[in-house]
Amino acid sequence: MKIYTKTGDKGTTALFGGTRVPKHHIRIESYGTIDELNSHMGLIRDQDINQNYKDVITHIQDRLFTIGAILATDPEKALLKNGKERLNIPKISPENIERLEKEMDTMNEALPPMTHFVLPGGHQTVSFCHIARCVCRRAERLATALDEIEPIEPHTLMYLNRLSDYLFVLARKLTFDLQADEIKWMPEKR
Repeated sequence: MKIYTKTGDKGTTALFGGTRVPKHHIRIESYGTIDELNSHMGLIRDQDINQNYKDVITHIQDRLFTIGAILATDPEKALLKNGKERLNIPKISPENIERLEKEMDTMNEALPPMTHFVLPGGHQTVSFCHIARCVCRRAERLATALDEIEPIEPHTLMYLNRLSDYLFVLARKLTFDLQADEIKWMPEKR
């Protein structure tokens, strides 16, 4: 299989289903940002962290591929006229969201209560989590903007929202596990 097709040389790309759109289309920005987030998740997974975190991240990466497929699909081509699915695209389930929530609850049990915002950083691995969290928030903003134009299945948006929360809690838990400093944000007094 050739990687280059030359079909995008004039600034367009094909959605799943065949529709061509400009490469700057909000749908392309949305799933492109999901792809970027998935790469950051791989960077976190490649760190010297607990195997359970790696397993959860691998599952998240699978879900991000699913979200990418959802966002890369022309909604008009996804269904037949009778409403049945034409393209076999996986979905994000409530169980996927619940898994993130359970993971956060488990991590939070070991953490001291949060009394202030925290400054990103303290350890390279923690910083990678914060970068991924910010990319996830951007992906969520783009997906919600797309949702206003062409509605997206709600569990997809919920998953992205929960994932950014998960990444924040993971950053805190890794700070704790790695015995790094969690620096509280204390606004300067004037």
